[in-house]
Amino acid sequence: MPNAHPDRNLALELVRVTEAAALGAARWIGKGQKESADQAAVDGMHAILESVRMDGTVVIGEGEKDEAPMLHNGERVGDGSQPEVDIAVDPLEGTRLCALGMPNALAVIALSDRGSMFDPGPCVYMEKMAGGGHIADLLDLDRPLGKTVELIAERRQVEINDVMVVMLDRPRHEKAMQEVRDAGARVRLITDGDVAGVLLAVSERTPVDLLWGVGGTPEGVISATAVKCMGGAQIGRLWPRTDEERRAAVDAGYDLERVLTHDDLVGSEDCFFSATGVTDGDVLQGVRYEGARGATTESLVMRTRSGTVRRVHAVHDRSKLRALVGGRFG
Repeated sequence: MPNAHPDRNLALELVRVTEAAALGAARWIGKGQKESADQAAVDGMHAILESVRMDGTVVIGEGEKDEAPMLHNGERVGDGSQPEVDIAVDPLEGTRLCALGMPNALAVIALSDRGSMFDPGPCVYMEKMAGGGHIADLLDLDRPLGKTVELIAERRQVEINDVMVVMLDRPRHEKAMQEVRDAGARVRLITDGDVAGVLLAVSERTPVDLLWGVGGTPEGVISATAVKCMGGAQIGRLWPRTDEERRAAVDAGYDLERVLTHDDLVGSEDCFFSATGVTDGDVLQGVRYEGARGATTESLVMRTRSGTVRRVHAVHDRSKLRALVGGRFG
């Protein structure tokens, strides 16, 4: 029997998955316990994934680079029925953000046809650039970053000091930060969470024009799904951290000079992305508690085939959720 394509009903199923992860993690906001928050998100995500009508394989499981609790690569999820799909997950993007009560922690999942997601092999990090579709042809990892922001200002017909680049606050980015500032543009630093950074760069609702930097390869694949849904653009290049990692990648057949597009990272034209806010952020409101039993969540859910981007505000009765799937929702 040929594999069925994912249908639109999966969108709402995936929102349920990220909502459960966010509700689980939210009880750990500000408690300083990263692994407990991450485990709560994983548990919440697992609880709902088991009931989703799909035969899913986790091909991008967040957590390997820091030995955090995770949905592991190769794990089968769903109820085993059609369609056969690839799953990429980050149950809690921004574990440190959640633990410290800082903005922009998210629960994230992406889904596409089986065999369509890029396997990064031994490469944990990649250099990335992302922005809206109107600047897709300006993305270039080899051009000086200062020149790129000049071209973006020209394309937008604005002064260069109106252009903003978001990047992770890391020592490895200090030279690039200075390039952007020397060109006259602005830098917005984020401490963690470059899926949220990509959403900032691609969304028309924010002042950010471009994401640049070296961040996680798993997050790169997940965010590529969102980019495809939103009509933006993303490119990336694998970035081995050590000579040993470089040799392992070359031995496995990876071309480390190749620039990967979002279509290389996610080959399917029928894929889904869902994110739910854990802590308040620029893109999504975090989990809010209302009385002894209630909670609210805000999510984004998208599908490439229709190009639809939905913002879902949900009200939850935590006592009923606990009765359905166990005591994961505080």
